[in-house]
Amino acid sequence: MKIFTKTIAFIAIVITFTSCASIVSSSKWPLTVKTTPAGAQVQITNRRGISVFTGQTPATLLLKSGAGFFASESYMIKLTMPGYAEKIIPVRCSLNGWYFGNIIFGGLIGLLIVDPATGAMYRLDVNYIDEPLTATNATGTTANKGQTLKIMDINDLSQDMRSHLVSLK
Repeated sequence: MKIFTKTIAFIAIVITFTSCASIVSSSKWPLTVKTTPAGAQVQITNRRGISVFTGQTPATLLLKSGAGFFASESYMIKLTMPGYAEKIIPVRCSLNGWYFGNIIFGGLIGLLIVDPATGAMYRLDVNYIDEPLTATNATGTTANKGQTLKIMDINDLSQDMRSHLVSLK
């Protein structure tokens, strides 16, 4: 009878002092960032503007989903590479479905204290980013695919090409 009482007491303590999302899921989530072409510079800043990661693509890292008590985190991913247009991608965290498991398993302590404090009540909206980078021309503007600028001497033009020239006087 003593073993049964201790087992029931242990189960009651575990249910009372734990939380569902903290047990079943996590407060840090993996994110993979890839670009085409590879080798782009990646800088990730959190909602406060603090840099949390700097590196090159491809990169896989863990990002926290919580930004404080009952506050979800959000990130800005900046992709840069010489000869390509800069890209900024927002990444947000939303409510983790396991958080509602506290109604059955974690109780009020899990619902109101543990999961909100650890950030486990949130999860990243995306776990994989694969961005194609857009090439830029010499002026820094986006280049049109299939179109190129070729500078030629007038003496190298055929008669047919010269007939299409327009004077800029």
